[in-house]
Amino acid sequence: MTQILYGERIAKQGRIRLGCTAAIFDEQGRVLLTKRTDNGQWCLPGGAVDSGESVAEACEREVLEETGLSVRVKRLVGVYSHPDKLVIYPDGNKIHIVALHFEAGIVGGELGLSNETTETGYFTLEEIEGLEMFGRHRERILDTHANQVEAFIK
Repeated sequence: MTQILYGERIAKQGRIRLGCTAAIFDEQGRVLLTKRTDNGQWCLPGGAVDSGESVAEACEREVLEETGLSVRVKRLVGVYSHPDKLVIYPDGNKIHIVALHFEAGIVGGELGLSNETTETGYFTLEEIEGLEMFGRHRERILDTHANQVEAFIK
C-alpha cells in the first residue's frame, strides 16, 4: 500500500516525479472524481508525465486512461510541490510529487472505469466535503473554483 509521510522538508529524501491532474466539470458545474483502486479514496483523474510528452499531453492521456473521456486542457490552475510530503510506493520508491493541475473540457469518449478506478462520479463542492479524498486534491478543486487568472503556486 502506498504510504504518505509528512514532516519538515521530508520530500528531500525522494526523487522528484512530475504529475498532473485535471478538473473536468459537467453542465451543472460538478467536478468529475474517480475512486482509486489502491486505497479507495476519491481523487481527480491524473498521473505521471512520461518522457517525450508535453504536460498537456500527459494530462489528456491520463484522463483518457482512467475515465474513457477524451479531453483538452483549457488552462493551468496551479503548481503544487509540497516539500513536507513524501510518497512511498509499495516497491520502495520514495517520491516528491510536483503536480500541475489543469482545468480540461471533454471533447469525446464515454465515461467508464479502468484498472485504476472502481467508481466515477460528478460531485458538488458540498458533496466533496463528505468524501475521503486523496492527498490535497480537495485543495486543487477549490483552487479551480476560485477562477483566478494567475496560476496558484504552492
